[in-house]
Amino acid sequence: MFSSDPNAMGMLIRKLESIAFLSEEERQAIQNLPIRVQALRARQDIVRDGDRPSQCCLVLEGWAVRYKLLSEGRRQILSFHIPGDIPDLQGLHLHTMDHSLATLTKATVAFIPHESLLDLTTRYPTLAGIFWRETLIDAAIFREWVTSMGRRSACERIAHLFCELYLRLEAVGLASEHRCEMLVTQIELSDALGLTSVHINRVLKDLRQRELITLKSRNLTIEAWNELTRTSDFDPTYLHQRRPVA
Repeated sequence: MFSSDPNAMGMLIRKLESIAFLSEEERQAIQNLPIRVQALRARQDIVRDGDRPSQCCLVLEGWAVRYKLLSEGRRQILSFHIPGDIPDLQGLHLHTMDHSLATLTKATVAFIPHESLLDLTTRYPTLAGIFWRETLIDAAIFREWVTSMGRRSACERIAHLFCELYLRLEAVGLASEHRCEMLVTQIELSDALGLTSVHINRVLKDLRQRELITLKSRNLTIEAWNELTRTSDFDPTYLHQRRPVA
């Protein structure tokens, strides 16, 4: 059953305000969206390749991933998603899923009917533009991932991803002082970055020995931000965040 939950929609508002300005009326309209909140276990599919969903998924707690399955069960992770993200927003206009979306960890998600989002964007054209901006930023992140896969070394790929995830978490209030949760395992890094788990382990060890990062108990501390960004040639412009970055 769908009902409004202003507190739950606060995470979406925070995410959108990290990339654009929202008026009080627009915030209220988002808070009034009907949603259905559901708790999911880790590694549970939310929507599968080939599905024709009638709702979008907003991540409230936990992390999610987009992925493609190849022959013999090989998996390519296409993106990581944190609270505030709507990973399947393209389903509003692309009616058949061309990839799958799943939880990475235990997660709480809010399902929003497509018809409600379409009505919202019709009544508030500025919000339609902001959602469009969000999809364009999503595409910009894809371009950076393609660049990493094609041209960056293993060390550069991992360092670049850590910088990106930190800034995205910081933008929604889930990271500060170069510390954040890092809920991605070495196997998941392998599936995302096109590297073997052995290679991932070797690079993480090197980053620790160079005192660029500390990674312990699923918590990441970036010990030397400037050096890590130089190591990975990281430029945060593609995230198009409104707030000053670290």
